[in-house]
Amino acid sequence: MLDKLVTGLAVLAASGAGAEVKFVPVDVSPHSYDGGWEFFVGGGVAAFDCNGDGLSELVAAGGANPPVLLRNRSDLGGAVVLEATLPEALNITEITGFYALDINGDGWQDLVALRVGENKLFKGDPECSFTPMDVPGFEGGDAWTTAFSATWEGENTLPTLAFGNYVDRENPDGPFEACDTNDLFRPDGEGYAHIALEPGFCPLSILFSDWGRNGRADLRMSNDRHYYVRGGAEQLWAMEATPRLYGEADGWATHMLWGMGIAERDLDFDGVSEVFLSSMGDQRLMRRTDGALPTYEDVPYALGTSAHRPYVGDDGRPSTGWHIAFGDVTNDGLDDVFIAKGNVEQMPDAAMEDPNNLLIQQTDGSFAEQGDAAGIATLARSRGAALVDLNGDGLLDLAVVNRRAPLEVYQNVSAAAGNWLSLSLQDNGPNRDAVGAVIELQAGERVYTREITVGGGHAGGVSGAAHFGLGASEAAKVRVIWPDGTVGSWQKVPLNGHWQIERDAGLSAWPKS
Repeated sequence: MLDKLVTGLAVLAASGAGAEVKFVPVDVSPHSYDGGWEFFVGGGVAAFDCNGDGLSELVAAGGANPPVLLRNRSDLGGAVVLEATLPEALNITEITGFYALDINGDGWQDLVALRVGENKLFKGDPECSFTPMDVPGFEGGDAWTTAFSATWEGENTLPTLAFGNYVDRENPDGPFEACDTNDLFRPDGEGYAHIALEPGFCPLSILFSDWGRNGRADLRMSNDRHYYVRGGAEQLWAMEATPRLYGEADGWATHMLWGMGIAERDLDFDGVSEVFLSSMGDQRLMRRTDGALPTYEDVPYALGTSAHRPYVGDDGRPSTGWHIAFGDVTNDGLDDVFIAKGNVEQMPDAAMEDPNNLLIQQTDGSFAEQGDAAGIATLARSRGAALVDLNGDGLLDLAVVNRRAPLEVYQNVSAAAGNWLSLSLQDNGPNRDAVGAVIELQAGERVYTREITVGGGHAGGVSGAAHFGLGASEAAKVRVIWPDGTVGSWQKVPLNGHWQIERDAGLSAWPKS
């Protein structure tokens, strides 16, 4: 299976590969993620466009500190400029992470705040203002929430919301072997009905995705064995009328890790996503091996993806991976990987000086570390992150939240980068952002496949346009498989620009003038 992955990538390698990757720091107001043991984990950042100008804002959790909203004041294609603000509604503490999605279908991004305590929903309005959102049946609870994902099921007018909860702080026998149950809110009329997902094994990342391309998004949970200790494992919930866990009879193998982040991307252009899980110790890249079952195998160390020890300095202890994300940072047509790293706090068996990884994919399908050369090898305790084009120049920039150290933002200034495309979707009905849709983009011999999801990463992620690096390709066409299964027509799309595909109106420039 490894031979197939490497061979497929080598055959389809971009002739434009090999651009030098370089990031430079952006000056932003100081902000850090801080607090006691409940904030050893979390520290997420959400990237989303909150005023419809086509450029992404950032909202970062603060833990015991208030969060920060970084308004994007960049000129298109110019220097990244971010202004720190704090809307009154968001001026609360105990937040571990944020995710953005349009919950009520009004065209503006809403926010889900994960908290140690009551989780909150905030309605987004023009000019990046927010007000508390009250949806019948939704209760924020009082758990220690560390993970989130959302999807739309069927013709529901509301998204299905899943919250992953960490240790039950009220359990007198805890914290070990005291993982809390997880919460699922499924639409019920104009509101929600609550379903407890148990057993819970302390998830630090969860993700709805249609792994089998069968029209149903199931829920993957990556769990932290540090606290479940024994009897637990990674989980995949089949989102049937009554959710159930996949087991070995379904092809789902029992495996355990210190799961902290989830990322998915089709690396070998076969239409099926690989899964990359961050962990304490080695990071686990997995690929599906059965066309009908959720059966995965680890891709061996030969691809250079384990990232299990620091690559600078003399600390040889194991690394601790948190946020993990795919993105083509040089637009050479091959996806790269960013992994946020950092000791939990003072764990003696793990590296203390643990630089973030930037794994650049090579033309043979392997990955080479470029974090230090690229200028992003911070030694802070990093947590959440976002790979997102902040200034609209077609290059993915980087934001990193650090525990007890300032948030960092880097502008991508890589030279000799290849061609690219940025695509956003607009569906009819309440699921305006077409969560669950699949974009197929053909450039040369390759077909890039991208599912629109909400969740994964570590306590935050990117909501908005899908970015495609295309290398030396000179033409592209795209089609969309919409969430209801309708397959759109192939249409040509010009390179090196931002475009929106509306369900009934086709391709148009974005943002609209």
